[in-house]
Amino acid sequence: MNKVILMGRLTRDPEIRYSQGASSTAIARFSLAVDRRFKREGEPDADFFNCTAFGKQAEFAERYLKQGTKMVVVGRIQNDNYTNKEGQKVYSVQIMVDEMEFAESKNASASGDSGNAYQPASRPTPSAAANDGFMNVPEGLDEELPFN
Repeated sequence: MNKVILMGRLTRDPEIRYSQGASSTAIARFSLAVDRRFKREGEPDADFFNCTAFGKQAEFAERYLKQGTKMVVVGRIQNDNYTNKEGQKVYSVQIMVDEMEFAESKNASASGDSGNAYQPASRPTPSAAANDGFMNVPEGLDEELPFN
């Protein structure tokens, strides 16, 4: 089995290209910085992974992703080894993206919050339960409910 799940921030805006041919396919390339859980002195705080997405995922990346966006990426690891002009073997890996989704809200992303501390929005607290076992909804909360 070859499956990887990463959560991190884009280090740059995605680079988008389209394949040649009768039915062109979108191809998105981006780099994801993933913080290391355990940090040792003198070592980097994050690892950087090159990611590639195709088709609908690439179109999503083109439309919505930008540098600094915190994402969760699900995919597989693929070797990207080659021999350079000097005849040296270069070893690298690529994350081939199968799924991706936002790891924080648009507001948190826009505010520059690193997402390390969860801060719930301030909401009115419900009043004490009535004798029928249900809680009374505070005044003004109806406008915030997604279903009316």
